[in-house]
Amino acid sequence: MSLQKRIWDLIVLAIFIFAATFVSAPWFAFRALKAAADYEDVAAIGELTDFPAVRRSLTGQLQDHRPAAAAAEPPSIWRDPFGVMKRAIEPIAPPEPKVDRYLTVAGLAALTRGYAPGAAPPAAARPETLSGRLRALVRGPYPAIVYWDPNRARIAVRRPGPVKRVTVFSFQRRALFTWTLVHIRLPVEER
Repeated sequence: MSLQKRIWDLIVLAIFIFAATFVSAPWFAFRALKAAADYEDVAAIGELTDFPAVRRSLTGQLQDHRPAAAAAEPPSIWRDPFGVMKRAIEPIAPPEPKVDRYLTVAGLAALTRGYAPGAAPPAAARPETLSGRLRALVRGPYPAIVYWDPNRARIAVRRPGPVKRVTVFSFQRRALFTWTLVHIRLPVEER
């Protein structure tokens, strides 16, 4: 085999490895996010997630889109002076945002497994034997890339069990091999 043929083979191999790495990078970013959430690595989660973008996407999904009921008329000083005084001294506190429970470490860990925050069963203990690890690997569930283009990828996680609810994570490319979580689409029943 000539030197020119070997160099050409190395170039083709390098192109193939680069393309395979570039295409599979979002899947590895999801796996890194899942591992960071499982091991409570807040710094890694911060690097892998664009929190303002994810917060906006979840806020839009979790808002109540039903028309609000007509609010009661505030009390009048002439008709209900005690009601006016009571309303004046009551603290005005906004309701707790529904999004916050999704953006905690435990919430992200549950979402990467396909469950809503607080609804995930305890994680199964990792098997110690090689055969046990292989059985757990074959059993699934598997995250699947449902959409991919050079700048955005969507990875779907199906919830195990009889009801197949799907949570979709959208990653955006920030650098050549760096992907960041920018959107989470929740199952319709959980919005």
